[in-house]
Amino acid sequence: MSHVLRLIPAAILSLLVVIVQAAAQTYPDRVVRIVNPYPPGGSVDITARILAQKLSDNTGQQFIVENRTGAGGNTGADSVAKSAPDGYTLLFTAPPPLVINQTLYTKGLPFDPTKDFVPVGTFAYTPIVLMVHPGTPVNNVQELIAFAKSNPGKLHFGSAGIGTTPHLSGELFKSMAKVEIVHVPYRGTGPAMNDLIGGHIQMFFDLLPASLPQINGGKVRRPGSPWRLRRRRRRRCSPGCARRSARCSPRRISSPAFASSARNRARSPRRTSAPSWTPKRRSGPR
Repeated sequence: MSHVLRLIPAAILSLLVVIVQAAAQTYPDRVVRIVNPYPPGGSVDITARILAQKLSDNTGQQFIVENRTGAGGNTGADSVAKSAPDGYTLLFTAPPPLVINQTLYTKGLPFDPTKDFVPVGTFAYTPIVLMVHPGTPVNNVQELIAFAKSNPGKLHFGSAGIGTTPHLSGELFKSMAKVEIVHVPYRGTGPAMNDLIGGHIQMFFDLLPASLPQINGGKVRRPGSPWRLRRRRRRRCSPGCARRSARCSPRRISSPAFASSARNRARSPRRTSAPSWTPKRRSGPR
């Protein structure tokens, strides 16, 4: 009898393993929401919709992007943290809600970035670009710094809100160049870009995906960037090269990472056939 009783826990455990495996194989069996904590039209929104389309195509289930904006991304992140931990509500975000905001909001966050989420994966890296209004009398970053020093407090730079990547990029530029420029926060990158095009602000740091069409269309100008955007030419090494190092590879672009996160304690879905999209770096001239 005792032998039979010892077998019961093992049988129950085996049954639970089978159930979990079966559930993982059927995930997803209904619509999955991907929460973007920023307004439509920005780089985060663009890349989130690319991911949603790829996942929908590969799994046969619908993945939809839902924009929940406010408080530098905290509003959307909080909605995911308070959702059911079933893997059907995901957070697709830039670093601020999970990394930066906890150091900026003195009253604390309504969620715990380390306990309320579990990372799923990094989707993309993208460079940050500095843009100015075409009427700003500068042609490069050096001229921009000189103009800002001779006109303290007269240059205004926009951002997607306090604590966002464009905001911190502007503050870093301000600190490194030792200039006095005025921060103008917006509810997202779209309104900030519109005011840059309209001449209401003179500077704007933003991620490249949403900025490139405006730059190519001549609506804004890119005088340069505080980060090195050009890639080094790949040095070819012989098969037996003993000096393989960073010098033999292109220099990595400094950029923020987008993180896709789900609620902690959620059922971990089995990996589908969806590929891991990582931008391929090509060698090129200086």
